[in-house]
Amino acid sequence: MAIKVMIVDDSAVVRQVMQETLSKAADIQIIGTAPDPIFARQKMEREWPDVIVLDIEMPRMDGLTFLRQLMAERPTPVVICSSLTEKGAETTMQALASGALGIITKPSIGVRDFIQDSASDLIQAVRAAAAARLGRIRAAPTANQVPTSAANLAAKRASSEAALHGERMNAPKLTADAILDAPGSGAMIQTTERIVAIGTSTGGTQALEEILTAMGSHSPAIAIVQHMPEKFTSSFAARLNGLSKLEVKEAQNNDRMRPGRALIAPGGKHMLVKRSGAQYYVEVIDGPLVSRHRPSVDVLFRSVAKSAGRNAVGFIMTGMGDDGAHGLKEMHDAGARTFAQDENTCVVFGMPKEAIKLGGVDDIVPLDRIAGLITGYATK
Repeated sequence: MAIKVMIVDDSAVVRQVMQETLSKAADIQIIGTAPDPIFARQKMEREWPDVIVLDIEMPRMDGLTFLRQLMAERPTPVVICSSLTEKGAETTMQALASGALGIITKPSIGVRDFIQDSASDLIQAVRAAAAARLGRIRAAPTANQVPTSAANLAAKRASSEAALHGERMNAPKLTADAILDAPGSGAMIQTTERIVAIGTSTGGTQALEEILTAMGSHSPAIAIVQHMPEKFTSSFAARLNGLSKLEVKEAQNNDRMRPGRALIAPGGKHMLVKRSGAQYYVEVIDGPLVSRHRPSVDVLFRSVAKSAGRNAVGFIMTGMGDDGAHGLKEMHDAGARTFAQDENTCVVFGMPKEAIKLGGVDDIVPLDRIAGLITGYATK
């Protein structure tokens, strides 16, 4: 059965091009478009969509208010179509906290070409949203705000984003071999310095919030890949830093991994864990898409397998696709303890399911156990 989609955007050009683009997928049916949420709601009363692609800034009612109403009254999968502006970064983070499942970015100019170049990303975002289990979404209180300083880090970058999406659409599906060699067979010496690696995608923003806010300041060092567009990761990290007792930051090259700190891979970059003596740090690099993502969970996990081995623990969490499955198996084979989030608590069970199928998972656990497992790992 086709996925029924409603497009809500005040730009007639965006509505037209997005409808043309999504309609090319055989499993997607556009049941309507609207210039604002008021018109959208009238149409939706006649036929309710499976997925809504929603702009943020619109007349009469903004997208964030509409999203919060939907999640309170009739939860429906929503993909945010956001401009990369300072205000856009701030409100998009609030939208994710309120239950939106993904972000599609758009420039202020060249929208038609951009959306056409981004066809693969847009279609995949809609499919992931349609597959989501909204019962696992916990809408944040409306008072939650993103720090203004975090929002100020975001800026327009239409040309580079368009290039990224065009690359993703046309690129072959590369493995982590494109970034670093596979781990060797030698066993890693156990040390007192231990680290945690987490990989997640659709549904991961709220899952990470639940985990990090449940932890104290004495957690082991944590490296995180959350699939998210460039620039938004800085706002996301700043938001979590304000909510958590941990230091949470967007990773920069050569950042030290230390207890009480969580480093989030920047959007548009790969993040690798490296070892210097008994200490760990991260390397942030450019490179091709791996498993059609940058940052890639497979790249992070392989680097942890090579640099930390049995001194690490890995968690693969909610998300569509298979990024991270092979890397977690490499961590497992290198002696790391490995976990997958269970199906019942995942918004999308794709990534954990693929890791389990490969045989790289030691245990399958619900989301509410993960914070405790990470904290307990620090004391072993």
